[in-house]
Amino acid sequence: MAMSLISRGTYSYWLLFTYTIFSSHLCNGFYLPGSYMHTYSTHDEIFAKVNSLTSIETELPFSYYSLPYCTPPGGIKKSAENLGELLMGDQIDNSPYRFRMNINESIFLCTTHPLTEHEVKLLKQRTRDLYQVNMILDNLPAMRFANQNGNKVQWTGFPIGYTPPNSDNDYIINHLKFKVYVHEYEGTSAQIFGTGEEGMGVISSTNDEKKASGYEIVGFEVFPCSVKYDEKMSKLHQYDDVASMDCSMEIEKLQVIREQERVSFTYEVEFIKSDIKWPSRWDAYLKMEGSRVHWFSILNSLMVIVFLAGIVFVIFLRTVRRDLTRYEDLDKESQAQMNEELSGWKLVVGDVFREPTNSKLLCVMIGTGIQITGMAFVTIVFAALGFMSPASRGMLLTGMIVLYVFLGTGAGYSGVYLWRVVKSTSDGWQGVSWSISCFFPGIVFTILTILNFILWGSNSTGAIPISLYFILFSLWFCTSVPLTLLGGYLATRPNPLTYPVRTNQIAREIPERKYPSWLLVLGAGTLPFGTLFIELFFILSSIWLGRFYYVFGFLLVVLLLLVVVCAEVAVVLTYMHLCVEDWGWWWKAFFASGSVSVYVFLYSINYLVFELQSLSGPVSAILYLGYSLIIAVAILLSTGTVGFVASFYFVHYLFSSVKID
Repeated sequence: MAMSLISRGTYSYWLLFTYTIFSSHLCNGFYLPGSYMHTYSTHDEIFAKVNSLTSIETELPFSYYSLPYCTPPGGIKKSAENLGELLMGDQIDNSPYRFRMNINESIFLCTTHPLTEHEVKLLKQRTRDLYQVNMILDNLPAMRFANQNGNKVQWTGFPIGYTPPNSDNDYIINHLKFKVYVHEYEGTSAQIFGTGEEGMGVISSTNDEKKASGYEIVGFEVFPCSVKYDEKMSKLHQYDDVASMDCSMEIEKLQVIREQERVSFTYEVEFIKSDIKWPSRWDAYLKMEGSRVHWFSILNSLMVIVFLAGIVFVIFLRTVRRDLTRYEDLDKESQAQMNEELSGWKLVVGDVFREPTNSKLLCVMIGTGIQITGMAFVTIVFAALGFMSPASRGMLLTGMIVLYVFLGTGAGYSGVYLWRVVKSTSDGWQGVSWSISCFFPGIVFTILTILNFILWGSNSTGAIPISLYFILFSLWFCTSVPLTLLGGYLATRPNPLTYPVRTNQIAREIPERKYPSWLLVLGAGTLPFGTLFIELFFILSSIWLGRFYYVFGFLLVVLLLLVVVCAEVAVVLTYMHLCVEDWGWWWKAFFASGSVSVYVFLYSINYLVFELQSLSGPVSAILYLGYSLIIAVAILLSTGTVGFVASFYFVHYLFSSVKID
């Protein structure tokens, strides 16, 4: 039934696609994930870009030009953004910061008009909320080093301003010292194929021995400071040379933020030759601390798997196989006599495949779970292979959305196939397919719309624009829904799986329990959570603290271990329920492994309280909890589906071994 629940065509498609990708790379040279290489000659002009202002205290991104910063000579122009960038609230604009390759210089940008009351209030608020300016040069984020508790800490971006301890005044960052690390490139001429700065590129060398030379940008560091300038600066023009500045921490030498104050912005740049090569330039950003912790997480998961595998082994080989052997060795009269003395799972043989309550909802959730699990697995595999580099901003989220849409065929097929197995008829498959196509997207759209109204009210760039809503709805109703209906139609063609035993007309009464069954189901989620929670900490840190997460190899291993643990937990719990004559195992098997989502959501709340203590305001907390709820629902559907499919096979195999007259 596993190959029946998941469309074989989908597997064939991805196998062919993967083969094609690998074959093309073997033929053309090597693959560079994220963006292709730029080489610059001395004196070439390079303009930095600016992304949205972000803060770990509010999680509300704002446009860079919402503050009184200097604007580019040709006006503000937005860069092309993909679907993932828009959903993440990125707004990448051009900036006036100009760099000339291998030219060390100190430059004047502009002097603002006298600050108004509104601008002062906004600057102070953004400064105290710890907002960061995110600058990009040649697709590399600006990196800043700071001392924290005696340790050298690496950050991306730089603060808007500075508030000294025990002071009512705020000081703006108006002078930046840049260090641009360059690597001199010499090699054969190359053909570069790409889709733009954020796209992917393939470099294939030609047979021409002609040498190509230039400089590649391999590092981008910034040191921010505040400098109080005199009135002479206002007479300068943009890009005029100024003297190099020494950054002082003396209060009287800092540029204060107050009304009618005019702020002058300057910067200086130093080019430094580096031995780092272009393919390794992201290594400094992707250093993930605590690799031992990841290995500990995997070892911990393996111990849980071995423990549960031992229990399943005992169930199958010692208990079930022994009982079946004794039963099959008896003649019919002895079997009939033994049936009167039977206890446990053998007594529910006539009810174990009885249609569960809310069977349509179960089929919808299983179909959706297949879709989410397939999306997660394929995305993580591609990311682990290096196809989704952080250089391609938003590519991970874009890939997940596209994969989810196109895996609608598998979702429709599996959900309708299960519906036919449960109902023994194809009637109503259209309604099941429609429900599958609308179930999870409907939940996500509802939550995102509520959060979007909050973001609109805050004038945040994180709000989804109306145009993007139309794009998402088009993907949903013009692509996902038809593919899901197609999958549902294909599921009506093959013969459905038949039950190995007959179902009695009158349902058997389930004995009363000393303790509620949901308590055991809820407790079962602790084991899958033990597999997941360490990696969950790193993922939450990357999402909410602005850190890079790129150990997708570890994540892939954890995902596979999680699938095994969920399957084993569901099988053990299903057997325990059958042993106490509880034949209503369908939903219990789903929630036995799916209950891990409860612990994930509770852990998210714990992370909010103890790790995001600086998060300010109810708006930020509501946004955090809203996104956490979406993640928890996705985990519920995915892990619940894994547990249900494993339990269905277990029950089908178990009762197909029993001889029934």
